[in-house]
Amino acid sequence: MTNSSSSHGSMKAKWGVSSSSDVFYHFGTSGMSVATATGITHPLDVLKVRLQMQLVGQRGPLTGMGQLSMQVVNSEGLRALYQGLTPALMRSVLYGGLRLGLYEPSKYVCELAFESHNVLMKIASGAFSGAVATALTNPVEVLKVRLQMRRTNTRGPIQELQKIASEEGIAALWKGLGPAMTRAAALTASQLATYDESKQMLMKWTSLQEGFYLHLTASTIAGTVSTIMTAPIDMVKTRLMLQRQSQSAGSYKNGLHCAYQVLLTEGPRGLYKGGFAMFARLCPQTTITFIVCEQLRGLAGLKAL
Repeated sequence: MTNSSSSHGSMKAKWGVSSSSDVFYHFGTSGMSVATATGITHPLDVLKVRLQMQLVGQRGPLTGMGQLSMQVVNSEGLRALYQGLTPALMRSVLYGGLRLGLYEPSKYVCELAFESHNVLMKIASGAFSGAVATALTNPVEVLKVRLQMRRTNTRGPIQELQKIASEEGIAALWKGLGPAMTRAAALTASQLATYDESKQMLMKWTSLQEGFYLHLTASTIAGTVSTIMTAPIDMVKTRLMLQRQSQSAGSYKNGLHCAYQVLLTEGPRGLYKGGFAMFARLCPQTTITFIVCEQLRGLAGLKAL
């Protein structure tokens, strides 16, 4: 009984929690940090989705992020840059809480099972937590993307959700699930594993110690790596989620077919449409997420990530 209790206690210590309230803080701080970053960077997410839907099935000169932002504001108003904000924030709390919250328990289980502490354990843990979080929150992501592409404000999130369900069926809310899970797995693995490893390397090889400047540097590195890793997958995910709504998007059988069609008709550059907007959004979002999360964890009495 003593061994069991001590093992249970060490497991809680490893995760940085010691009570049910700490579990709430563990997931709550993760969700709040992602929601904060999402609220700040949402206009860039709207522009990214619009850029990804340019010249579908065609090659040609692409509109830049600056030019597109002016077009959107002039023709639809500043409010258009906040289309889909409600489902985006809702998803951030749920998806962010699960994605970051499941990472430490997953990492502990992987390290225990494989008796290893190398970076592969961190990559596997991040991939698992990201994929699970996306599988549970994909309907909110579909709703968010649909609202971001809509150029009128005639329907709110609830009405849009009812429209999708009635016209396309409930299954439509899981459109693009494969690429979305792949993207989330790659994103979470690259973000968290890079952040985790960067912190350790920076503390080992530089004078930086646990604190704001360490979090800022490590999160900037993580944001850059994760953008490069996930841009093509994110573009495929967006195309699949919008193919019923956008007549130009054509009919894609799955993620691989979509990627193949984009390469065939739009060239390799097509997979990186909206890439700069994604970098402009994801890099600061990653930085804000980790900085806010670390600060909130400190206030809640939890150990650093």
